[in-house]
Amino acid sequence: MPAQNLLERYEARRTRRFLDNQERMSGWLPTWRTRARRRLLTVILAVVLACMFVATTATYFVPLAALAWLPLTLVFLVTWTSLQIVSSRLSDAPRHALDEREISERNSARSIGLGVAQVLVMIPILALLLGSTTDSVDHQDLAYAAGGFTLASILFAGCLPAMILAWIRPDDDPEDHL
Repeated sequence: MPAQNLLERYEARRTRRFLDNQERMSGWLPTWRTRARRRLLTVILAVVLACMFVATTATYFVPLAALAWLPLTLVFLVTWTSLQIVSSRLSDAPRHALDEREISERNSARSIGLGVAQVLVMIPILALLLGSTTDSVDHQDLAYAAGGFTLASILFAGCLPAMILAWIRPDDDPEDHL
């Protein structure tokens, strides 16, 4: 048997851990594992993330708007965790745990997420670059709002692959669970 390098051992361990966790969580939220329920969770998550963008943009004008992040974060955590459970975490599954079609779908969804991250993060970067040259802009509020917008952008882009996969995946075949 050839010696495995560090990366191969890591991937093998990661795959084993993923499959163990998938087996352990396969019975969690069984009535929420339908396409309709996954889509509902995806819509709720999209609304929460949109509210995060609105709240962080509003912090430039009304600093107390940052308090909206507290309840939004709680709803985000519950919804995101539920979506990950009912979609079997396919968006971050190791390649050895997936078949060719699942790998292709996962990689496409990840590619979209990366593209969205690049575009969304450019918005606060441009705002900071342009705002730093204007004296009439409150630089501290701009930096705070841009930081929040960047955080919301990274959250959205990180969640997007799971949201896409949860939306497009068909219901599981009932015969697979016999």
